[in-house]
Amino acid sequence: MHYKKQGMPEEGELVLCTVKSVLHNSVFVSLDEYTDKEGLIHISEIAAGRIRNIRDYVRESKKIVCKVLRVDKIKGHIDLSLRRVSLQSKKNKETEYMLEERAEKILEAVAKKLNKTLKEAYEIAGNNIIENYGSLHQFYTKTVEDNNLIKTLNIEKKFEKELLEIIKEKIKPQVVSITKKISLLSFESDGIKKIKQILLDSLKLAKEKSINLTIQYISAPLYRLKITAKNYKKAEEDYKLISGLMSTNAKKLKTRFSQQEWKQKY
Repeated sequence: MHYKKQGMPEEGELVLCTVKSVLHNSVFVSLDEYTDKEGLIHISEIAAGRIRNIRDYVRESKKIVCKVLRVDKIKGHIDLSLRRVSLQSKKNKETEYMLEERAEKILEAVAKKLNKTLKEAYEIAGNNIIENYGSLHQFYTKTVEDNNLIKTLNIEKKFEKELLEIIKEKIKPQVVSITKKISLLSFESDGIKKIKQILLDSLKLAKEKSINLTIQYISAPLYRLKITAKNYKKAEEDYKLISGLMSTNAKKLKTRFSQQEWKQKY
């Protein structure tokens, strides 16, 4: 990554590090996201329990995610912990860094098109984006949803145009989905017809309200209902609307309707 944070990390922050040297009772690492910053991991913060050989856990050049324990801004000392980082936190941090590396490639592509260096691209837009939006990736995903956001950068029009075009080409809108297992059961002579009507009415409402809905038949009387939206709040609201209609129509058509979380793949 070309971009490096200035200053010191905050206590409690997760940082991506590269192991520089492994000693008998400590490990020295460089902080990949910061300019010329190093940290120390004491053997007691490598892993829980007794450690016979510290090299069973770390080795030179290995990338690791650590938690910042203490920061001495006067002496420039940074104490880190490896054992206090959960597996999920580690994965989240690595994913975040990977996404930012990909986001930097977009900035680099714009720079090449305009015969500029990556450093110049950061000076024109990158630094401003990170300072105001936290990261390049976060800004890109927001820009995909609202193209006018790029105008807030107040950069030269040619750079703005190229950046927006590549963002739209490379970044897809973020979506989430919720999946439910529903049951529609009827003992009426025309029960199949009534169940079909309930499903068709739900799909019709979804179309009218621009809800991304799919209904998949599993086996009588079960169906898989999936709703995709730009965020969980919207997905839940959409599902509430669809399930509400299903419940109302089921009562009218003397059909039993029930719902539950999707836990099993059929």
